[in-house]
Amino acid sequence: MHELQVTKRILDIALKHAQASRVNKVLAIQLRIGAMSDLEDQWIQKYFDHLSKNTLAENARLKIERAPAVMKCNDCGHSFEVSIKEIDKIQCPECAHASSLTFISGREYYIKNLEAI
Repeated sequence: MHELQVTKRILDIALKHAQASRVNKVLAIQLRIGAMSDLEDQWIQKYFDHLSKNTLAENARLKIERAPAVMKCNDCGHSFEVSIKEIDKIQCPECAHASSLTFISGREYYIKNLEAI
């Protein structure tokens, strides 16, 4: 159900911008979702299809781009991509420290672009 709340918020934001820009129809919404997010693409689209009925965004397609998970070592300052599957074993590839790492990206989701007419 997490996707339902997120999808409602995405639709609300898209409609707000579409109405402010006085568009007739939203054709697509490009989303950027972090690799660490537990949001599932197919459920976001299904909920969007349901929620957007009788709105400017009805039948719009969601174009989902996944952002890599990136961490930064607080010891040496090196930033690097991480695999979700190896999240328990992460250490800095430069200095090998594992205790002082910070997520830079990978948990976010946002609207990157709206396609409309």
